[in-house]
Amino acid sequence: MSGTSEGPTPATELGRAVVTESEILAPSGAELAEFAEGAEAVEVAGPVPDEAVEPDASPVPCTPSPPSYRSVFTAAPLAMAVVDREGTVTGANAALADLLGRDQDTLTGAVAADLVDLASDARTWHAYRELLRGRRARLRCTRRLKHPEGHALWVRVTVAPLPADDGGVLVSVADISDHRALQARLRHLRMHDPVTRLPNRTLFFERLTGALEAESYAESGTGRIGLCYLDLDGFKAVNDTLGHRVGDQLLAAVADRLTRCAQDAGRTRAGIPLVARLGGDEFALLVEDSTGTEQLADLAESLLDAIQEPFDLSGRRLSVSASIGVVERHAAGTTPTALMQAADTTLYWAKADGKARWTLFDPERNASRVTRQALVSSLRPAIDRGEFALEYQPLVGMDDDRVHGVEALIRWHHPRFGTLTPNRFISLAEEDGSIVPLGRWVLRTACRQARDWQTRYPDEPPIFVSVNVAVRQVWDSDLVADVADTLEETGLPPHLLQLELTESAVMGSSGRPLQALKALSDMGVRIAIDDFGTGYSNLAYLSRLPVSVLKLDGSFVRGFQIEDRTAQPGAADEVIVEAMVQLAHRLGLTVTAECVETSAQATRLRRIGCDTGQGWLYSRPVPPDRISELLGTPGVQAGVGNP
Repeated sequence: MSGTSEGPTPATELGRAVVTESEILAPSGAELAEFAEGAEAVEVAGPVPDEAVEPDASPVPCTPSPPSYRSVFTAAPLAMAVVDREGTVTGANAALADLLGRDQDTLTGAVAADLVDLASDARTWHAYRELLRGRRARLRCTRRLKHPEGHALWVRVTVAPLPADDGGVLVSVADISDHRALQARLRHLRMHDPVTRLPNRTLFFERLTGALEAESYAESGTGRIGLCYLDLDGFKAVNDTLGHRVGDQLLAAVADRLTRCAQDAGRTRAGIPLVARLGGDEFALLVEDSTGTEQLADLAESLLDAIQEPFDLSGRRLSVSASIGVVERHAAGTTPTALMQAADTTLYWAKADGKARWTLFDPERNASRVTRQALVSSLRPAIDRGEFALEYQPLVGMDDDRVHGVEALIRWHHPRFGTLTPNRFISLAEEDGSIVPLGRWVLRTACRQARDWQTRYPDEPPIFVSVNVAVRQVWDSDLVADVADTLEETGLPPHLLQLELTESAVMGSSGRPLQALKALSDMGVRIAIDDFGTGYSNLAYLSRLPVSVLKLDGSFVRGFQIEDRTAQPGAADEVIVEAMVQLAHRLGLTVTAECVETSAQATRLRRIGCDTGQGWLYSRPVPPDRISELLGTPGVQAGVGNP
């Protein structure tokens, strides 16, 4: 009978042997003494001869004699064998013969190590030899043997020394096949999803961890690994409308299709990808020894095609799609956590790009995501650390070229990424809500600076300051109270404060935002619509809003860039701008043109009737002290405000 190691039980693997569980003890002095004392007790006595009985002896009461140790050994249900110091079986009971499927007579004289596979690994073999020499107290190990009838036989082998007078050792063998089968069933239940019967997250990560261990790919294979991370699009709607029973049926049907795709892929490759359900409507296909991104791309395409085919479930015909994140890389240096993070990020990209598609992991795009996350996590602390600063860009009168106001523009002096402009972080601040405390800081700082200019230049007409406001500031905070408190704290007159909101935000205003705008307007604060002309452009609705200023989007002004008087300089843009200016004036609004960069643009805008201009022609955004140089200075476009 040959022995094999713990592992899968197919017959093709029954020839491989490894110690699966062992316990090796060295004898202590007390144990050796106990063995010596037990020598007398282990003696086996036969029947007493008649001539040995003295004829004159007094009669002794008849009492049952205890069974001999030999009879106990023979009748014991536990399979046992006595082995001499050379490792040869000197006696075996019937239970051992039955267990091993051999005749009892053939066991005597056999090599014990061969019967129960004690020589299959060096450690166990060495311990067994030491025990035969009396240098070990006990050896216990688990073996999977091949029964003569062909099935696997799991046994627990225990080897213990016999008393010194008898010599040798006692080998006992217990059949634990049922126990192992139960363990296997329990492991299968623990490692598989009950709905789809696919490997679950635990088994998936066990396989993934094993695949990324150096010894698994160092000697053979491509040394690469691939992963398709799949999520069903709209699965929640199926659960919510049709119930979890139908949802479970859909998951099982999807699992079947994914399994078939994996099997088809395995026919042309070295191995079949592992298909697992990670939870909810998320599945993963692990490709070990992948050959490159092309292999993973082909697999992802086949998965999408398979899932897009309609499903027939209990008389219902359902159609779903899937988004897949694909990662393929060298296994060396990769961890399970890093691989899953990359796959999760890529799956998010596939969802964000429109769903029903697969997306390949892009290190550069991921670096941008990491940067984004770093900015999000440091936004709120940056306010307390004083990393933000304001620069100001002049708003210049078209008729007198004097500074009438300034727009406050925030800058983030990030310790790692340098100076960041608003387009790098304002949207992030709106998403996580930090725009509210950040907006308060901008409002206070800008109003304080405007009041400072007013007091420092009392002989000059005071300039207003324009501050950008996000819609979330209106919803998530009491903007009216914030503005009132700031004006009272800084002493800035309300008419010197202008709040800018984007056209899309203002045009859809109703309820609380509209009430806030009206309250601010009643307070004397000016309301401006920024980037006008790129959104709704609903002038009829505009007439009902408390707005006093329109800021034309720079895309219209850029159409005026042709300075050749003989050429047709963006006629359509000029007509549109002229019409908007006239309508705005009819509604009692003033108009500011953004992105004014040339004198020719300024001339045309002045002829059209724009009230103020803003752009690099006059000045780039600059620190407060540079604005001080512009106050009271005509001809701003001379470049005083430009570096």
